[in-house]
Amino acid sequence: MAMFSQNPVLNGPNYSFAEVPQHAVDGLREHRFNPYTDNGGSTLAIAGADFAIIAGDTRLTAGYSINTRYAPKVFKIGGSTSSQDDANILLSVVGFAADGEALKERLDAVCKMYRYRHGKPMSVSACAKRLSTILYQKRFFPYYVHAILGGLDEDGTGAVYSYDPVGSYEREQCRAGGAAASLIMPFLDNQVNFKNQYIPGSGVGHELQERERVPLPRNEVEVLVKDAFDSAVERHIEVGDGLQMMIITKDGIEERLLPLKKD
Repeated sequence: MAMFSQNPVLNGPNYSFAEVPQHAVDGLREHRFNPYTDNGGSTLAIAGADFAIIAGDTRLTAGYSINTRYAPKVFKIGGSTSSQDDANILLSVVGFAADGEALKERLDAVCKMYRYRHGKPMSVSACAKRLSTILYQKRFFPYYVHAILGGLDEDGTGAVYSYDPVGSYEREQCRAGGAAASLIMPFLDNQVNFKNQYIPGSGVGHELQERERVPLPRNEVEVLVKDAFDSAVERHIEVGDGLQMMIITKDGIEERLLPLKKD
């Protein structure tokens, strides 16, 4: 059943920001099938020396409507049970919520089958490659999501992989995705990647020495994550309500839920 807008100008089903109602011309009307929508929200991930943090807000929107104030976007992947207590990988998905749920369930099933067949959990690097394959297999009808995968690599170092909707991926120190990605990523470039930061007095012009890029300690990263979302909710109506923060270390996965603005 169609959802009807209260806006008399549209006079029909609700439309997303990117759609324009098609009006009849000479008695003809154009009909379209668009299975996608954007449910808002944002995610980010930061890799540390011995940990990785993936976080996302909990708001789920449709146009100017808030469908729910608690829709998690970060999930544990590859545990041996439905509770995922022994999971070793994190996945965040943001964009079209239904595709995000489908992608999460498919990747989790693949990781569980691997654990059953081989008697050990899948490594984060192998899972990253497998997720790329899953996305590429759907390239003609893609999962309409921005996915970020996180965990600890074979050396115990934090690993973060970011994806486009058709499977291209890259290991990075940090990455933001979703509605407020353009607001959060410059902040991370400055505070985590130290872009265009130089050692004072190290020279002039091309002789300037770049600031050493070292992984930040966990307590600083947790503060950065909260600051990034606090700033994003001030400037984007599709982000807010709650902050779900997942921290993965050698001891397992810790989850925190912090408040964000609800207006």
